[in-house]
Amino acid sequence: MKNIFFWIIVSIVLSVPIISFGQDDLEMLAGFDSVQRDKVISTFKSGSIINLKTIETLGKGELDFRVDHRFGDIAGKAGGAKNFFGLDNSTDIKIGFDYGLTDELNFGIYRAKGASDATQLYEGAVKYRFLDQTQDDRIPVSLAFFASATLSAAKSDPNLNSPVSFRRFKDRFVYVGQLIIARKFSSRLSILVSPSYVHRNYTAYGDQNAFFAIGFAGRIKITRRISLLADYFLPFRNGLKKTLMESTWGETYYNPLGIGLEIETGGHVFSLNFTNSKSIQEGQLIPETYSSWGKGQFRWGFGITRRFSLTGG
Repeated sequence: MKNIFFWIIVSIVLSVPIISFGQDDLEMLAGFDSVQRDKVISTFKSGSIINLKTIETLGKGELDFRVDHRFGDIAGKAGGAKNFFGLDNSTDIKIGFDYGLTDELNFGIYRAKGASDATQLYEGAVKYRFLDQTQDDRIPVSLAFFASATLSAAKSDPNLNSPVSFRRFKDRFVYVGQLIIARKFSSRLSILVSPSYVHRNYTAYGDQNAFFAIGFAGRIKITRRISLLADYFLPFRNGLKKTLMESTWGETYYNPLGIGLEIETGGHVFSLNFTNSKSIQEGQLIPETYSSWGKGQFRWGFGITRRFSLTGG
């Protein structure tokens, strides 16, 4: 009896692909195939929103040049008219290139000012898109993985309690890993969720080196060329270490929140945004956002990208 059940199960398993292929053939004959199985494209218009990476990758042989800039506080004690609402200051600047090794695999190199004690940042990153949403919803989401390593060239502080009291070369590194899960619900609405992991090889005394966070982001298309953007990070901190750090250093941690507009202008994608994060890179903005929207400690920023094709096609 057990042998009979075994062969029945084997027969069913072996029949599944045959039935599937048969159904595919019938759909093709009936004209139901083609575009319905196509990949969903342009879930987002660029590789970044405000503080989060998107699912998008470059095509093979494409080069993307990007500049991001964050100004000072618009309001609060450090803002106001005396600093022209933050425009007189610059908290962070990042310039970088992304290149498409394949349509799914991108490599990037960046240089950032840095908005914390760790400055003069050099970053290398990869993004691999390994699953695409399809128009028939057989695959309902797109998936990508982003990973980066950032080196700080800041001068080492002799104070051992300092977050930049580097004693070994490896102390200068911060690593970030993110799984990006995105879905395009319609031509106007796209949403993503990004479970993230940050590891800092060296931190201030009492701070945690590694923790998880989760990011949320969305894009709503308003007109043909203008979209509304929003993103938010929720870090999962150790409660005792958070209390210790806030009492020791007199800083309160806040979750990064950004809103903005994205404008498509031919080969350029230009974004105007407001966020409470002074930093641009994930390795700083996730663990080290000390500014509050409620206290007016948010800033204007912008990002601009220009894409080039390095192939002859």
